[in-house]
Amino acid sequence: MIQSRLHVLYSGRVQNVGFRYTTKKTALGYEVRGSIRNLSDGKVELVCEGVKEELEAFLIGIRESGLGRFIRQEEISWEISRNEFKGFEISS
Repeated sequence: MIQSRLHVLYSGRVQNVGFRYTTKKTALGYEVRGSIRNLSDGKVELVCEGVKEELEAFLIGIRESGLGRFIRQEEISWEISRNEFKGFEISS
């Protein structure tokens, strides 16, 4: 299967609401690897890799986990996988 890389910048009320921890917990239900971190401008950055269909399902899973109410905007970009992640982690 061809691996893809998903890069998402979330804006809205996405910091100090458990966004990163809920996303990491949600990731356990999908075959994805990557990381999520808070940015200094108030956004949250998600970078993950996997099969594109699984990554798309993961995006829906994040929204449906209860986090959707905090998201005002998602800036989504697709890239070629770099195969740099072993699991899913919260970065600082």
